[in-house]
Amino acid sequence: MKASIIGAVTLLTIASVLAPDIGHAQQLQGTHRKELSRHNLSIPGYEELQLRVDIDPGKTAPNHKHPGEEIIYVIEGTLEYHLEGKSPVTLKAGDVLFVPTGVVHSATNVGQTNAAELGTYIVPIGKPLVEVVSPH
Repeated sequence: MKASIIGAVTLLTIASVLAPDIGHAQQLQGTHRKELSRHNLSIPGYEELQLRVDIDPGKTAPNHKHPGEEIIYVIEGTLEYHLEGKSPVTLKAGDVLFVPTGVVHSATNVGQTNAAELGTYIVPIGKPLVEVVSPH
């Protein structure tokens, strides 16, 4: 019985990673995502998505990338971002960060309280928003 439950949980986890709909996108432990907006753009084949991403104290949204650009606005708390090929940067409420298409990045809540960002994405329609990337 335990093996079948573990198997089912594993399949659900894999399915949630591959799902293009952010409503079913993975919720990594310690992170919480809420879709706020989704609209097709005047650029054929592209849409915008806007999400609120909350990260619990001491937790990390691990290495991942997106199929389009991400503009991050920190709403609250203190987040340390690691972008592939760049030095780490620590941002607090009111700070903004641009993440180019396909750049592997992570975010860690380095504070003692909740940290949250508003992520705005310009991405191809129908592609999974998040692809988790294993460390090199």
